[in-house]
Amino acid sequence: MALFRICGPKLSVCCSVLSIWGIIMLVLMGIFLYCKSVAFVEDLAIDERNHTTRNELLLNADNLYKQAAYNCWVAACLYIISLAVSVHQYFMNRQASYSI
Repeated sequence: MALFRICGPKLSVCCSVLSIWGIIMLVLMGIFLYCKSVAFVEDLAIDERNHTTRNELLLNADNLYKQAAYNCWVAACLYIISLAVSVHQYFMNRQASYSI
């Protein structure tokens, strides 16, 4: 079986920890954005001058909240892929150290 090692054991553990933190943070941010938390209103690109009615402004804000939440969840999925690669590298390094 060929070992495909890209990084060492310490770097793979570091990347695993960072990936876990990124997953937790982005999933929580996505949940809060989906619930329309007021704390994130400044992060949305809402232009009040382009809206004629209050309902139009609220509808645009609602769409921006949902899009930001989906973006956070997509980024969390990318961190899951990064975690899988990091854990794979950790086990490949561990297997290589046992076979030597």
